[in-house]
Amino acid sequence: MKGKEPHVSFSLSSAIPYIILVLVIAIITVLIIFCSKPNSVKKTTIDPESLNQIASIDNDDAIEVIAPEKVNSPQTSFNTLLRWGIVRKPDNQVPGTDPGTPEILKKYQSLYIGNPDKKVVYLTFDEGYEAGYTAKILDVLKEKDAKAAFFITGHYFNTEKSLVKRMLDEGHTVGNHTLNHKCLPMLQESEIETEVMGLDKMFFNEFGVHMTFIRPPKGEYSQKSLEITYKYGLKNVFWSFAYDDWYRDKVRGADYARDIVMRNLHNGEIMLLHAVSQDNAAALSEIITDIRQKGYELGRLEDITS
Repeated sequence: MKGKEPHVSFSLSSAIPYIILVLVIAIITVLIIFCSKPNSVKKTTIDPESLNQIASIDNDDAIEVIAPEKVNSPQTSFNTLLRWGIVRKPDNQVPGTDPGTPEILKKYQSLYIGNPDKKVVYLTFDEGYEAGYTAKILDVLKEKDAKAAFFITGHYFNTEKSLVKRMLDEGHTVGNHTLNHKCLPMLQESEIETEVMGLDKMFFNEFGVHMTFIRPPKGEYSQKSLEITYKYGLKNVFWSFAYDDWYRDKVRGADYARDIVMRNLHNGEIMLLHAVSQDNAAALSEIITDIRQKGYELGRLEDITS
């Protein structure tokens, strides 16, 4: 006997949940597509391992700088990790900074620029380790009768005492770049004391003078780290010019170094160069000559009043 066909009933009310689910999925899909469209502004996240990523962005790009955690502002937490950066401007103008950061730095007598109304440039070098170029840099500075500041780590102090002594003997400033190049805002106060004052103690025992300036590793800081180091009698020194010159395998030549430095020369500039750069060492003599020909003087950090 032929069986009966099964009876299938359709109820609109029973289908409503499925219709709603389909609509929700469609709406979410549209939102994802819409939000993923590129904006007209190029957004750049600061890489914590890249000291000067912002500083290496081309002037022609429209930039919205976004820190990995929060944008720097006076409202950020006392312990919030902040990363220093600048945005270059054309025609030798003073570069821009994240809103609120100059006010934070000034509160703790920290520096990133000298007097923006005066044609004075301050040469500074970071010395994490020796790559064979510091002696040549010192030779050029002596020949040109120019002074600079060198920020050294514990490793550099322990392995290059003769060069550090030469820096002092020839009238240069030697600053604190911490014992182990750690991120100061991530440390407890006792650890910050070890990183900072531990190096200063060794330096004093060897040379009989204390360090008065500090450059925080990778430009990372917080209001807490600024306050603690200020309490130790140290001024934090950031920069108003830097470029990606710390890659030893990224040799682009003296002309490249000279060009990027001179294109961004500005009043009150605190220039950060890395002494591990072959390009910087090769270009330094002409850079100093060009700076002076442009009517700028070379100053000392000690002469800056914050």
